[in-house]
Amino acid sequence: VTARHAVVVATGSRPVVPDFLQGLEPWTSRDATGIVEVPESIAVIGGGVVAVEAAHWLAALGSRVTMLVREQRVLTRLDPFAAELVVAGLQQIGIEVVFGALVTDAQRPAAAASGLGRVHGGPVQLMVNGRMQQFAEVLAATGRRPATEDLGLSSVGLSPESFADAAARPAWLYAVGDASGETPLTHWGKYRARLVGAQIAARAEGRPQPEAPEEVPVPQVVFSDPQVAAVGITEEAARRAGITVRCPQVPMASASGYALLRDDAPGQAQLVVDADTGRLLGATFVGTEVAELVHAATVAIVGGMTVSQLWHAVPSYPTSSEVWLRLLEQSQ
Repeated sequence: VTARHAVVVATGSRPVVPDFLQGLEPWTSRDATGIVEVPESIAVIGGGVVAVEAAHWLAALGSRVTMLVREQRVLTRLDPFAAELVVAGLQQIGIEVVFGALVTDAQRPAAAASGLGRVHGGPVQLMVNGRMQQFAEVLAATGRRPATEDLGLSSVGLSPESFADAAARPAWLYAVGDASGETPLTHWGKYRARLVGAQIAARAEGRPQPEAPEEVPVPQVVFSDPQVAAVGITEEAARRAGITVRCPQVPMASASGYALLRDDAPGQAQLVVDADTGRLLGATFVGTEVAELVHAATVAIVGGMTVSQLWHAVPSYPTSSEVWLRLLEQSQ
């Protein structure tokens, strides 16, 4: 096969399975999103987005869920207040969350490749912080890596590691989706695919290729209860980078329309604002149906808007969007 204009690698990713689970047929994210058989109990190893979301829906399906989190909090790439609210939601529905969990050994005498989303054999025994515990199933929510090992990259002077660097690849070689090593989110992969498609078409037709801004924020939604929707830089990341920021934070219930969603709806919202320029750098919303709020923040960040400009973007009443008014009041 000869490509006249370009080659696009979109081979996806593979799960990262810890050594102690090798050969024990643990569940991965594929099983967690394709459940056929609900395990009576399950240990979810990890504290990231997949771990949090899978724990929620497994508990909702009736499984007894224990999260084994190596760190001292979940969702470490998000703001701490968001993680705290998510953990409270997990515990409220009966999920046991164990922080500082060190899993050193695992046994499963009757492991079986019984199919996607089915219990993979007999019980699993895990050595957790020096104590053996037994579960009907175990989910390795410990990340994924680009599936680029068997593509013959060496023939063009690349390794799987260097392939992840777009600057190291030949101009005709593109990568989209999880294979790119970029943020492994569906909407980001779709964005990159649209951009790459437009660039290849332009080059084939002899037109100028469309360019993207140097920094494009990646919005993310954690479909837990409460939901978390975030975009841009977090307060912690801004301070580590030496950026002086203001970070107004208000309860989601300060917007009158938010209370219409649910009587007991908890939630917080926070902006990260450059203290010198007033530009919006980041936003995090935690609460019921906050996924629909984050795109406004994404547009504002891409547009380089300041909080003074956003003051004139009038939200409708009564909607959850009025939380922007409370945040902007606090940012003055």
